[in-house]
Amino acid sequence: MRPQFVPLFTDAKGSLPPGEALAAMGVEPRVEVVREDILSAVAQQLIRSLNAELSDRYPEEGATHFRLHAEEVAEGRGAFLVAYLASTPVGCGAVRVIGEAVGEIKRMYVSPAVRGRGVGLAVLDALEAEARRLGIRRLVLETGVRQQEALALYGRVGYSPIPAFGEYVDSPLSVCLGKDL
Repeated sequence: MRPQFVPLFTDAKGSLPPGEALAAMGVEPRVEVVREDILSAVAQQLIRSLNAELSDRYPEEGATHFRLHAEEVAEGRGAFLVAYLASTPVGCGAVRVIGEAVGEIKRMYVSPAVRGRGVGLAVLDALEAEARRLGIRRLVLETGVRQQEALALYGRVGYSPIPAFGEYVDSPLSVCLGKDL
């Protein structure tokens, strides 16, 4: 169950104004990142949005968006996290164990409407915290050559280029990055 938000202030009815209203008042709603079941409706909608964006950016035949199965993010093996902004799901990401003290970041996505507001960094911070909890000491990930926002975020927080790994070895559109925790 998703935790309840603690409002900074409320309207006359005791309700927290929606994110757009908060922004208009100069108040940035807090990002909440929580564990969700990858098979939940919220998770599936975010993954569909991610896949649609990836399909638009990479229309080439043979471009694939690798799946992530529920057992890979089960307790003790990984986690699927969802970011909420003013109670609205706006981003997601996953971490999974792939080897001895090695984990992989998967399915990072932030809704285009809220990019640049710290949601991606909040998700990534939470994923790294979860990785540490799982005993992961090195994280790796794959992103694409056309995802400049993602490349910039990962570079800012210490991810650096590594050789292609796993299913990405033969993908000319992939950029693989790693970071020691």
